[in-house]
Amino acid sequence: MSKDQILQNIKRNIQQRYEKPEIALEAIRYDNLLEQFIEITKGVGGDAILLQPGEDVNQVIKDLYKEANVIASNLEEITINTINPDDIADSHQLDNVDLAIVRGEFGVGENGCVWIPQNVKHKALYFISQYLVIVLDKNELVNNMHEAYARLKVADKGFGIFISGPSKTADIEQALVVGAHGPKGLTVILK
Repeated sequence: MSKDQILQNIKRNIQQRYEKPEIALEAIRYDNLLEQFIEITKGVGGDAILLQPGEDVNQVIKDLYKEANVIASNLEEITINTINPDDIADSHQLDNVDLAIVRGEFGVGENGCVWIPQNVKHKALYFISQYLVIVLDKNELVNNMHEAYARLKVADKGFGIFISGPSKTADIEQALVVGAHGPKGLTVILK
């Protein structure tokens, strides 16, 4: 018997039908969303920096990542990049990227994650670089994941990801390893 036949048999034999319940969700909200986002981002192992008036984003990044030699970014305002990842033919050529600088669409105060639609040619950039910097408009924050999913738009390329802090994993003995499956460090720069 196929799945469709089974479902049809169930529908035919239902004696009483019920309306779906109304769900009134009181999701968490924050008085100071910016402060909450910064605190939680630090709590999950990342860093969040509020760019001050007159500060140059390029200089802030340079000061944070002095050792970065190969810097990949396709953002117009980033002038310290050494390569534009969109000019790379094969994503394997990105395996030597020290620092990737990308744009986030919005951040979530509840868990410090940032929604990043695929706005680079190779999505591998988000995971293959040693360190990741996400440039995010400080006015593009939401309180919780319910608000985040209401705003969600998948890019034309059909890919997007929530990123919260650097890559981390733990084994059964709870030994935490940072950078095992992606960037060893993550900084969100709020403009």
